[in-house]
Amino acid sequence: MRPSPFRDFFAGVGLLFRGFATWRTAPGRMVLGLIPAFVVAAAFTVGLVVLAFNIEVIAAAATTFANDWDRIWRDIARAAVAIAFLIAAILLISFTFTTITLIVGQPFYELVWRHAESRLGEIPDRAPGFWKSVGLGITSGLRMLVPTILVGIALFALGLIPVVGAVLSAVLGTFVGGWFLALELTGLAFDARGLSFRERRAALRSRRALVLGYGAATYLLFLVPLGAIVVMPAAVAASVLVVRRTLGESTASATAVRTTS
Repeated sequence: MRPSPFRDFFAGVGLLFRGFATWRTAPGRMVLGLIPAFVVAAAFTVGLVVLAFNIEVIAAAATTFANDWDRIWRDIARAAVAIAFLIAAILLISFTFTTITLIVGQPFYELVWRHAESRLGEIPDRAPGFWKSVGLGITSGLRMLVPTILVGIALFALGLIPVVGAVLSAVLGTFVGGWFLALELTGLAFDARGLSFRERRAALRSRRALVLGYGAATYLLFLVPLGAIVVMPAAVAASVLVVRRTLGESTASATAVRTTS
């Protein structure tokens, strides 16, 4: 019997942390996975810092309608706009960070993915070549860019609601951002099995709670300073477990199975 959504959600969180075990079995490959994440994270950090330093100016420019309000209400309106801008920016950065990092670090993350697959069984033999993988990554990234922007706009609007808006926007952003991260991170494993983007979404929806647990945990760890750099290779390794669970494949270590038999 399939576990309850609650248990499945935390099982997904557990799969991410199983991905960190790859540091023990393939430390060299995991270190290589840090390089593209570091380069892309550095570029995004500069952009986020610039946004943070100018957020008051941006909020003031976006709330000119409140110039004649009482100071307390004007400040509340501008604070709401500032928070909404930051939440929308973090969601967009989290998604584009993953897409760009996977494209830039394709050779490194393929090494991590292959190692994770080999620990659990045979490596799928329908993996596309390097340039086709890059093309698939760009295509899927562009395909998800529009809905991500639309969701970001919706969360921005939600964040404008005083007090509760920021909380609701942050919570929904975590789950929506986590879902998009899971869609992107599982690309290598699904592509290697010859499955299309539509089939990928269908498979992930069949275990939505599990996928959300994995994606939301990844999203939150990405928000920790330097977290995205450290988590990225582990998330790629864990994506193999997520894909195998959604497709009904074994997630037991092949080494352990051979030893037992």
